[in-house]
Amino acid sequence: MNILFIGDINGKIGRQAVVKILPKLKRAEKIDLVIANAENAAHGVGVTEETLKELMAAGVDYFTTGDHAFDKIKQVDCYEKFPIIRPANYPAGAPGQGYAIVIKGKYKILLVNLLGRVFMSGDYDCPFRKIDEILAMFAKENISAIIIDIHAEATSEKISLKHYLDGRVSAVLGTHTHVMTADAEISNEGTAYITDVGMAGFADGCIGVDKEDIIKTFLTQIKYPHAFPEKGRAIFSSVLLTIDPKNKKAKKIKPIIKTTNIE
Repeated sequence: MNILFIGDINGKIGRQAVVKILPKLKRAEKIDLVIANAENAAHGVGVTEETLKELMAAGVDYFTTGDHAFDKIKQVDCYEKFPIIRPANYPAGAPGQGYAIVIKGKYKILLVNLLGRVFMSGDYDCPFRKIDEILAMFAKENISAIIIDIHAEATSEKISLKHYLDGRVSAVLGTHTHVMTADAEISNEGTAYITDVGMAGFADGCIGVDKEDIIKTFLTQIKYPHAFPEKGRAIFSSVLLTIDPKNKKAKKIKPIIKTTNIE
């Protein structure tokens, strides 16, 4: 079973990079399921019906999010209408679900979204205890793969979750920092891991944002608004997982980075 996971899709240029690159990549790699983190899809913050429809038309099957999940508060009904989950360790009462059983052909995939707490602004529930609860719920289910999106700032927290879940899930994939890390690996217990998958977005700025205002902010300590370029060189960062559905163990994790010009 081949699963492609796309890092944070950032704004219009990130969506267009997905539209341009994903269809050919799906055919070339014989991909069974495409998952993408969409929390920045709508001009860098949150999601909308239009952005989700655009990405689904390009070939994305399911979406995860993160700390910007509800930035477009008028669009919270997206979590009922579309194949999208929010972090499971949001407090009780948050819209949507933090996990999903994704059916793709003969495969049944458990997809879970978690938020880290270190250096993050929200008061979230413990992601370690929350994933224990979810795994216990599906312990007797015939699951083909278990994929975790850990949306977190601190590498130590992501790596700790990797060790905590080693051998219990198929993959622990980090998102949020928008830069792909060089530590993709498969453990001896068959769990694939990468600290951050990276992003699909503007390649020549600061993690998808126009560089000039970011530099001014660092120089002056005055926070300038973020500008999201819609044209230029775009990067598409993802990882391709090969998982044995018989034992849920990862056999391969392949980082894929592509660039394209959006005009």
